[in-house]
Amino acid sequence: MSASSRLARSMWHQLEPLHAVLYFSPQAFEEAAALNYDVDTRWPSYFAYRTAPLGAAGTRLATATYYSFSPRTVAEHVPAVWDVATPEQVLDARVRAVDRTYRAMLGDGVAADGIVEAAELARRAAESVQVEGRALTAANLDLPWPDEPHLALWHATTVLREHRGDGHLVALNAAGLDGCEALVSFAAIGAAPVANFAGRGWSEQEWDEATQRLVARGLVKPDGTATEDGRALRDQVERMTDDLAAEPWRRLGEDRAARLGQLTAPVLGAVFESGLLPMTSTLGIATVQVAY
Repeated sequence: MSASSRLARSMWHQLEPLHAVLYFSPQAFEEAAALNYDVDTRWPSYFAYRTAPLGAAGTRLATATYYSFSPRTVAEHVPAVWDVATPEQVLDARVRAVDRTYRAMLGDGVAADGIVEAAELARRAAESVQVEGRALTAANLDLPWPDEPHLALWHATTVLREHRGDGHLVALNAAGLDGCEALVSFAAIGAAPVANFAGRGWSEQEWDEATQRLVARGLVKPDGTATEDGRALRDQVERMTDDLAAEPWRRLGEDRAARLGQLTAPVLGAVFESGLLPMTSTLGIATVQVAY
């Protein structure tokens, strides 16, 4: 499956920003503010928008699906976000936010033939995923498909990125890494600076204790950098993540996937030109390489 796994990684790099722009766009914050969410930080709207497909999820379900967020941080927002607005209201606001965000970036280009074709290809890939053990994937796939092509494209990229993310949690579990250890080990290989993970809510003490657990396993050095074994384990995690994300791309095929990449290149460019996304991602895109 190495060819499909390699394709899964390259398509993730291509499509992840198309999904993630929601959590940073001013239009999305405006829609959240209209629902009376506090938008002084991005977390209330982030937890509301991303969790809403699960319905009125409680703290434990949200903690399970977010994994690398501190349970304490999750509990600060979930289920409190449903006291502000219902999941149905949040989902309606999410669609409006995506619509306004994409129109601000693309203008009349949202109706271009390329967007129509891209949406069809992305939807074909998204509808081919297997949902067993993938809560966020299934929850988003259960939502109705938007009629407008740019919204359908965003919805498809969301299903695909949550499909990959759900599989990533399986890989982290298989590697014996808890939520904090997952971040410590990721920072240890240089995926992103330690400070970039502060939003996940782990205390300095929790981070230090996780580091010491990984030192004891021979995965991290006392200075916080990865050992050879630590790098090998993270490579194992990334490979398993790619393997578990490969099925929709195998089904779509390399030629159609390449066409989707070509068609979404202008959207990707518009996302980057908007300046909305952070310069350094905590996902390791462009900093973590996997050899096949």
